[in-house]
Amino acid sequence: MKIIAVGLNYERHLSEFKADKPTEPVIFMKPDSALLKNNKPFFLPHFSEEIHYETEVVVRICKLGKNIAEKFASRYYSEIALGIDFTARDLQTRARQLGQPWETSKAFDGSAVISDFVPLTDFGDIQHIGFHLDINGNTVQTGNTQDMIFSVNEIIAYVSRFFTLKTGDLIYTGTPAGVGPVKRNDRLEGYLENRLMFHFNVK
Repeated sequence: MKIIAVGLNYERHLSEFKADKPTEPVIFMKPDSALLKNNKPFFLPHFSEEIHYETEVVVRICKLGKNIAEKFASRYYSEIALGIDFTARDLQTRARQLGQPWETSKAFDGSAVISDFVPLTDFGDIQHIGFHLDINGNTVQTGNTQDMIFSVNEIIAYVSRFFTLKTGDLIYTGTPAGVGPVKRNDRLEGYLENRLMFHFNVK
């Protein structure tokens, strides 16, 4: 099982990240050891002083595919979830300055929070789904998939040029503006529309 993630996929997030608009999807990977399921607590890693949340809609691939045409991409998923791409921002900033890969800042253990999956039919058009994150009862990040630079189907078509997609692979589709730090004892709750998808504590 692969965890494929997309960076810089919401325009308003580009400004807070001080990045140019990409001309093709920005892709990075996480290992399966990054997954954090079942509302288990997230433990702040010792190697970073600046862990940020990035709330994202996640799709799960439901059948084998390679070189998938965009017009057929919707056949390759039927369920969605909400996730968090936890990022060691201090490590990422240093890596960007040095032109180095992002893995240590993005792919560490527990960095890929994932909710249970629900049928896409519960929400309708995948490119018109609102989502938000609350910390300690306050909404800190909101987004809607209609604001993606690259749609889910475009992402699947692009990624499948390079990697065979297999049943169970996960695609984290990018985060909107509003990312920020977490601290010990924070309680995070994530919602697709008004449906609570995950709730867990930071330790």
